[in-house]
Amino acid sequence: MEPYAVIQTGNKQYQVRKGDVIDVELLDGISEENKEVLFQEVLFTFDGEKASVGAPIVGSAVVKGELVSFVRGEKVVAYKYKKRKNYHKKIGHRQNYLRVKICDLVM
Repeated sequence: MEPYAVIQTGNKQYQVRKGDVIDVELLDGISEENKEVLFQEVLFTFDGEKASVGAPIVGSAVVKGELVSFVRGEKVVAYKYKKRKNYHKKIGHRQNYLRVKICDLVM
């Protein structure tokens, strides 16, 4: 079985393998010039034979990735309405994401 890891970023958890492309919330310090992304919060690793479960994180494990692009998510529309009061309000939101390609799993 192929090695994989479970990482946490942006208060979300992702199961990743080498070569995967994932969309994560924006991270500080990432720009077009600085494309390397390090995920230090590794919750679980599996190297094909042995599994390591963190309490809460696996101390020596790091997942390395590189920035592919900046993307925006789907538009979410919220609509407020009060009957008989001639009040309605439409609010839209689009979340910004980083598209990251997983390059290496260091266990």
